[in-house]
Amino acid sequence: MTPDENELLTRTGPRTPCGELMRRYWQPAALSEELPAGAPPLPIKLFGEELVLFRNDQGRLGLIGLHCVHRGADLSYGRLEDGGLRCIYHGWLYNIHGEIIDMPGEADGGASFRDSIRHEAYPCEERAGVIFAYMGPGKPPQLPNYGFFSVPENHVHVTKLYHDCNYLQANEGNIDLLHVSFLHFSDKDRQPALVAGPAGELSGRGNAPGTETTAADLTDCGLRVCKLRKIAPDKNYIRVLEFVMPNSCAAPARQEGGMGYLVNWHVPIDDVSHWKYMFLFNWEAPLDKEAVLRDRFTFEITPDYKSTLNKSNRYKQNRESMRTESYTGTGQNFQLHDLLITETIGNLQDRTQEHLMPSDAPVVISRKVLMKAVRDVQEGLEPPRMNRSRNIVSLYGTIPSSTDWKEYCKERE
Repeated sequence: MTPDENELLTRTGPRTPCGELMRRYWQPAALSEELPAGAPPLPIKLFGEELVLFRNDQGRLGLIGLHCVHRGADLSYGRLEDGGLRCIYHGWLYNIHGEIIDMPGEADGGASFRDSIRHEAYPCEERAGVIFAYMGPGKPPQLPNYGFFSVPENHVHVTKLYHDCNYLQANEGNIDLLHVSFLHFSDKDRQPALVAGPAGELSGRGNAPGTETTAADLTDCGLRVCKLRKIAPDKNYIRVLEFVMPNSCAAPARQEGGMGYLVNWHVPIDDVSHWKYMFLFNWEAPLDKEAVLRDRFTFEITPDYKSTLNKSNRYKQNRESMRTESYTGTGQNFQLHDLLITETIGNLQDRTQEHLMPSDAPVVISRKVLMKAVRDVQEGLEPPRMNRSRNIVSLYGTIPSSTDWKEYCKERE
C-alpha cells in the first residue's frame, strides 16, 4: 500500500473519506446494558465525534452532540425531563432530534429564534442488546440481515472489548484465516495428530504447515473468505467467514445445542482506538450465557469493558507455557490472542512496511473492496449493502477435495 492508501482506509473522523463511508451504515453505539431505563446520559465517542446517548423520560433514545450549542457545556451532566435532555448551564432543552424546545432564560422560552438552531443528532435503533446509530446523510438504510436479529433474545449474547489500536488492523485479523493455525494453536487443537512437536512440545511451525491455502470471493456486501486444509487425498477441511462492509466479520461458532456464528464488529472511537463488539448467537438453542463468558473471556474485563491484561503487563505472557500449552503463552482464549496481536502492531499500522505473501490475498482483496467503496462515496454513489434475501455463510467442516468451495457456499446462502 502507498502512504495515501493507508491514510485513506484508517482515518475515520469527521469529513474524512473513510469516515463518510462508515457513516452510511448503522453502527453499534453502546450496549443496552450501558443505558438501562432511568440511567444518566452516557457520553460516548464515535468516529472522532463526542456525543451523548440518552433515554428521555418516555424511554425514547436520543444521540446528540456532547456539547451544548449555546456555551459548550457537557450535556452528559444534563437533566432528563420534559421529553428531552436539559443543559444544566442555562436550561436549554433538547429533544431526541436535536431540536431546542425550550430556552427558559429567554423571553417566551426563545420561541422567536430557537427554531433557527439545530444540534447534531443521529437516529438510533435498539436490537439484540445493542443500541445502533446511523450517522450518515438522508434516510437510514435497513439494518443488515444478521441472524441474531431474528432469533429469540436468549439465543444471543453480546458484549464489547476496548482495543488500543485502529479498527482496520483488528478487522483484517478476522479476514486473515491463516493465523488461526499459529496464534490460536494450543494443546487442545482439534487435530491432535498435528499438535505435538519434538518431545511433545507444540511445533513452532504451527498446526498444519504447508497444507493450507486461502482464497476469497466477492459478495454483494463484501467478501467471503475461505481456508482449505488438505487432510486426506480426497478430503479437505474448510473454514469460511464473511467480511461484511465496512467493518464487521461473521465467523462460524459452534455452541452446545447447535450452530451459529460470531460477529466481530470493529467500531472506531477515533483513529487510534476502537470497540470490538462481539455478537454470539445460536440458531437452534438458547445460550448458556455464564458458559459463554467462561469460554470467551478467561481473562478479567473491567466495568468499562477493558482487559486487565494489556501492554502495561505484557498480557501476562508465560513463556514456559509456550512450549507445551499455547502458541502465544497467554492461555487458550482467542479474544486475548487477538487483542495482543492487534494492539502490539501499533496504534495505527504502517502498511507500507508489509511484505505480503500469496496467503494474504484475501486481506489484499478486502482492502481493494473497501477502497472502491470509499471512492464510490466520494463520487456520490451509494456503497454496497447486504442483500437481505440471503444468509451469511459462515461455516467449518469437511468437503470432498473435488468440490468447488465457492459453489459449496453459494448453495448454502
